[in-house]
Amino acid sequence: MAEVGTGSLYQRFVGPLLSRDDGADAEQLSQLTLQALGQACLRRNWPLVSSSLAGLGAELQRKDLRLEQTLFGCRFLNPVGLAAGFDKNAVAAGIWHLFGFGFAELGTITWHAQPGNPRPRLFRLAEERAALNRMGFNNQGALAARRTLERQALPAAGQRPAVLGINLGKSKVTPLDMAPDDYASSLELLAPLADYAVINVSSPNTPGLRELQDEVQLRRLVERLRRLPACPPLLVKIAPDLEDDAIDAIARLAYEEGLAGVIAVNTSLNRLGLEGRRLAQTGKTLAEEAGGLSGAPLRQRALEVMRRLRVTAGPSLPLIGVGGIDSPESAWERITAGASLVQLYTGWIYGGPALVPEILEGLSAQLDRHGFRNISEAVGSGVPWS
Repeated sequence: MAEVGTGSLYQRFVGPLLSRDDGADAEQLSQLTLQALGQACLRRNWPLVSSSLAGLGAELQRKDLRLEQTLFGCRFLNPVGLAAGFDKNAVAAGIWHLFGFGFAELGTITWHAQPGNPRPRLFRLAEERAALNRMGFNNQGALAARRTLERQALPAAGQRPAVLGINLGKSKVTPLDMAPDDYASSLELLAPLADYAVINVSSPNTPGLRELQDEVQLRRLVERLRRLPACPPLLVKIAPDLEDDAIDAIARLAYEEGLAGVIAVNTSLNRLGLEGRRLAQTGKTLAEEAGGLSGAPLRQRALEVMRRLRVTAGPSLPLIGVGGIDSPESAWERITAGASLVQLYTGWIYGGPALVPEILEGLSAQLDRHGFRNISEAVGSGVPWS
């Protein structure tokens, strides 16, 4: 597969499906892709599969020692990761590095298995290179995720070709006041398999979840998780729709509670100027539809939140930028605004497998142009794309 160009094959066969709002169902496409990747992951040591995957890695991986960083005890071979939401059940954890990613975030995983919200719940906005989703943390639950990861026989944490994070959410059936125990149950089960863990309190698709971003509620949750034995580095993922004072409060809390970092941002309830845009599948406008907006329209707001966090948190707290990153330039922009790492999801779907090596090559070129010795020197530098 890799010999004939994975990126060009993707654009030839998948590109036309992604160029229209209607047509192939977005969720079904993702599920078919993950089923294939999951099977490849389980059979990755079989000779034929192994050689195909090696070809994929040779095509898509880029090695540049200047892109390496060690953050919260984890060694990242490059700063580009797969965002949570794609590999919800951790089925392909053992092969994401072959797509060029320096890390992958699995989940969101909840303690209780849950079907998520009614379908249709994932919509393309092809012209805007965006998506609207109201998935609702559909996943098979923490116990199934642990079994799935164990079947893959991954190297131990810290010895993998890509860092693996696990993104945890609250089960829909769990009342808010019981949320700390719900998250703790999942983390206790999955911690031995995670390089880091993320407290997802910012999805707009679980009723009441975003209330956990309140400083008092979030502190209570963090303190409960930190009491667990062998708790991995903990990060929190925040929404783009927070007011400045709430962003500042979370930055302070992260510092005071010793969190490993903050991920900014999740999907947005703000329609970002697309209120009148109609979904082909439902005939309704975005203003009338529930769900979180992701992709290119989120780029500017995500950048603003990153800059705010960096100013409030100071230079030492690691930040991960996500939202609207779909090019080398947008990745560089987020890094120089303060992100040590960046994550892709919607942009990767539209851009295809070639996007990761394209970004990595672009970052290396910028280091050359600006005379930075490594990517860490570029973080928060404010140096524009050249």
